[in-house]
Amino acid sequence: MKEIWMFHLPNCPYCLEAKRYVEEVRREDPAYAAAQIRMIDEAAEGELASQYDYYYVPSFYVDGKKMHEGAATKDQIRAVLKAAK
Repeated sequence: MKEIWMFHLPNCPYCLEAKRYVEEVRREDPAYAAAQIRMIDEAAEGELASQYDYYYVPSFYVDGKKMHEGAATKDQIRAVLKAAK
């Protein structure tokens, strides 16, 4: 699987919800359990974050391509994981 990058902020409620959805999807479909997600704290890694074109967190990238930005549904998270296959 391709590595997924997730730009987030530690106290962002939408980011916390997206992380919960990731875990739920992984439990529901073991094929996604192997997905590697690099969590990038936008505040701590501002220089890296500034190199990517997004405005809202959470933002997900697969192979440098933005797959989702902002509040996410469980189905949108599933689509991100599927894109990493």
